[in-house]
Amino acid sequence: MGLPASVLETTPSILPMPRPRLAVDAPALSVVIVNFRQWANTAQLTQQLRQAQSVQQDRAEVVIVDNHSPAHAWMRRMRRWSGVSLRRFGRNRGFARAVNEGCRLGRGEWVLLLNPDMRVEPGFLDRVMELMQSLEQSSPQVGIVGFRLRHDDGSLQASAGQFPTLRSTLLGLCRSRKTRKCQPVDGNQRREVAWLTGCCLLIRRTCLEQLGGFDESYFLYYEDVDFCQRARQLGWSVVYDPSLEAVHFSPLHLRAVPPPLRLMTRHALLTYSEKHWSKWQTHLLGRIIRLEAWYRGILARTKQQPDAAEAYQRLGMLARELMQGQPQEARRHIRWAARQLETAALADDR
Repeated sequence: MGLPASVLETTPSILPMPRPRLAVDAPALSVVIVNFRQWANTAQLTQQLRQAQSVQQDRAEVVIVDNHSPAHAWMRRMRRWSGVSLRRFGRNRGFARAVNEGCRLGRGEWVLLLNPDMRVEPGFLDRVMELMQSLEQSSPQVGIVGFRLRHDDGSLQASAGQFPTLRSTLLGLCRSRKTRKCQPVDGNQRREVAWLTGCCLLIRRTCLEQLGGFDESYFLYYEDVDFCQRARQLGWSVVYDPSLEAVHFSPLHLRAVPPPLRLMTRHALLTYSEKHWSKWQTHLLGRIIRLEAWYRGILARTKQQPDAAEAYQRLGMLARELMQGQPQEARRHIRWAARQLETAALADDR
């Protein structure tokens, strides 16, 4: 049997999203940035956004949610910036939880999610505001919009994809990680897509509220895929619009995956499969992940890498516990992985 329904019933999941009390002069757009030990990147992006007329005229705001990073001089400076608010968590609560907190604090009728390692051109935010007005007048069914993304060398970056299936997931193991989860979108015309990456995502608040925000069962990864899939199931359109561009410097699919991060991504994939696949498919995936954990654990011990060996031992336990309907037991491994990544991220906190 696959993962029981209790996996989602007993873990933080989709909760009602309280609507902020919007004043008459409330901004139309809330930019939400989730920071994790990237204060310099977050500050640089925020400085770029503050140059927009829409921010200077209080038609847009920037909301930063920090996932338990050490205090930093940039943090203290940004607290004093007009048009910017900052919320810090006492522990790393995961990307989905931080996004939901930023959306709760934001007052705009639209929310723009941006990763700290994004860079935007002058006028980007003002053009987003123009797009919002156009969508409100002519496309009320559009709930989610993504833009053309590029690498820092100017090449096109994968930013959309088809919904994962067991078949596509297994076949993806034979492909490069660059195109395993998402693919570049060619062409210059606006078009509907299945899902868009959450690193640069414009969301209508009505859509956000109807879905209850991001599903907090996901700690990291696949929450954007799940969000778009649920939106489409409720009749919202998910649209790729190449008329606006941004640069994304460090997409996850191009980074090295340390064992604790692999544990998190496998947890996310199992969570997604339980929600959207058949039971036998989820059961098979769980067995494959346990086999992967066993094999990688042997390699780690052979190479005398005790931390990696522990991560893969925990991955096998996590998969088994999820399949046995013990999501809280599985979450303890996620908390362990988060602590490991916090230690590893110290070098990037500058």
